[in-house]
Amino acid sequence: MVTMKEIARLANVSSATVSRVLNNSGYVSDDVRKRILKIINETGYIPSEHAKALRTKQSNVIGVILPKLSTETASRIVNGISEELAKHGYQILLTNTNLDPEKEIEYVKLLKSKQVDGIILLATNRGEDLLNEIKKLRIPFVATGQEMEGIPSVINNNFQAAKDITNLLIEKGHRNIAFIGVDEVDYEVGYKRKAGYLAALEENQLPVFHKWIGKADFSIESGYATAKQIFSVSSESPTAIVAVTDRLAIGAMEYLKEQGLEVPSDVALAGMGASVLSKYVVPKLTTVDLLSEHTGAEAAKTLLGILQEGISLEKKQIEYRLIIRDSI
Repeated sequence: MVTMKEIARLANVSSATVSRVLNNSGYVSDDVRKRILKIINETGYIPSEHAKALRTKQSNVIGVILPKLSTETASRIVNGISEELAKHGYQILLTNTNLDPEKEIEYVKLLKSKQVDGIILLATNRGEDLLNEIKKLRIPFVATGQEMEGIPSVINNNFQAAKDITNLLIEKGHRNIAFIGVDEVDYEVGYKRKAGYLAALEENQLPVFHKWIGKADFSIESGYATAKQIFSVSSESPTAIVAVTDRLAIGAMEYLKEQGLEVPSDVALAGMGASVLSKYVVPKLTTVDLLSEHTGAEAAKTLLGILQEGISLEKKQIEYRLIIRDSI
C-alpha cells in the first residue's frame, strides 16, 4: 500500500506539503500541487480516514444501531437517515442487534470506540442500563422509536394513530373490536398503541373484552396464531381487529380466510405501518402511514443540529396519515 511518505518522496517534497494538498489547507504552489496530484492519481493513493480523523478530531461517520436489519420499517428509517447525512458529507456505520437489548448496550460502547461523530439508535426498549450507558457518552446521541428521558428523541404519535384507526372502525359501526399487540417492554409500539385502542373504546363507551386482546411478536406467523387464539376463546367473536403492525394484520387475515370468514364483511381488519405488502394483499389493508423515511431524516437533522450548531431538542414528534382501503 502506498503511503503519504512515499508520495512525498516521489514528489520530492515534505509529508507536510502532501498533507496540505490533501486537506486543501495552507499555501502550496500550483506547480507543486499539480505534481503531487499527478503522483497520487498514478499510484492510486487513498488517504487514511483514521489518520484524517486523528488530525481533524472528526471521522464524518455516524453509527446507526438497528433492532433488525430485515424489517421494512428499519430499512426506511435508515434510508431517511442516510440520505440526509449524505447531504452533509457523512457516512453511516450500521450495527444490527437482532432485537437483543444487551446488544444495544454493547453496540453503543463499540461505536464509541470506533470514534464515530455521533450515534442514532432505533430503540426497542428504555431500560435503565441502556440509558445509563448513553448518558456516559461524550458524543452526540439521538434515539428514535422510543422516547428516552433526557435524551434527544424522534418519535411517532403512536397513541393518537392507534386511537384514530380504532375510531375509524367504530365509525363503520363496529362495537366488538379485538386487538393484536406486542410486548409492552416496547413502550411506543406495545404500550402506547394499546393505550390508544383502549382510549377509543372508553371514549365511545364500548366494552373492553380482555379475552380479545392478544400479544404477539412482530412476525406474520404470530399474527396468525394470535388471531386463532382470539377466535377460539368464546362462542362470541369480534367483528373487527386492530393490529399494531401490518405484518400482524396480514397473519390475522390469513387465519380468517382459512376459517371461511370474509374480510371485511365478516371481520374488518386494520394494521399500522403502511408496508409494501399492505397494498398487495387481498383485500388491500387499511393502515397508518407513520412516515418512516421522514422519521429517519428528522433523526439525522436532530443529530446534525447537535454536531454543527450545538442545538439539542429533547423531543420531536412525527405525525402520520391514515390510508383507508378495502379491509374495513
